[in-house]
Amino acid sequence: MRKISITILGIVLLFGTAVQSQKAAVKKTKTKLTMNSTIYQFKVKDLFGNDFDFTSLKGKKILIVNTASKCGLTPQYESLEAIYKKYKSQNFVIVGFPANNFASQEPGTNKEIGVFCQKNYGVTFPMMSKISVKGKDMDPIYQFLTQKSKNGLQDSEVEWNFQKYLINEKGQLEKVIAPNVVPTDDKIVSWIKA
Repeated sequence: MRKISITILGIVLLFGTAVQSQKAAVKKTKTKLTMNSTIYQFKVKDLFGNDFDFTSLKGKKILIVNTASKCGLTPQYESLEAIYKKYKSQNFVIVGFPANNFASQEPGTNKEIGVFCQKNYGVTFPMMSKISVKGKDMDPIYQFLTQKSKNGLQDSEVEWNFQKYLINEKGQLEKVIAPNVVPTDDKIVSWIKA
C-alpha cells in the first residue's frame, strides 16, 4: 500500500511540474507575442528611397493602406488625404504602400507613383516604396499585418487595392477594413476620434 501511495505521489508531483512548465511556456509565448506584435519593429523605404522607421510613429494611430494608380478605388486617395489633413494634428497618420498585386493596377515606378499621387490627389501623407502585399514575395510588413502568429490579433488576406489596417497608439493591429469601405466611413472616423 505504501509503495502505491509513493507512486501516486510521484505521479502527482510529476503532473504538477509538467503543468507548471506548460504555464510558464504559455506565459513566455504570450510575452514574446506581445513584444513582437507591434508595427514598431519595421523599417521600410519611402518613395524617394529614404529610410522610414515605424518607431517614429509611436503614440499615433496609423492607417496602413495598399494603393494603386489604375484601380476603380483609386479615387480613395482623395478621402485618405482629407482625413489625414483633418486628423493629423490629433496623433493620426496614414502610410501608403503602392502594390502591383491586383490586375497590374500599379505598374509605375516609385517616382511615377509619387508624381501621380501629388498631381492628381495632392497626397501629403507618407508614401512608401512599391512592395508586394500578397503571395510568395509578400513584404515582411504585410506578413505581420496578415498573420495572427505575427500580429497577435487575426489572420487576414489582402483582398484588393485600398485594404486598410488600423494600428493603435501602442503599435498593435486593431482592425482590418475592406477595400471598398471609404476612408471617411464612420468605422474609420470613429476609430480615429476614439
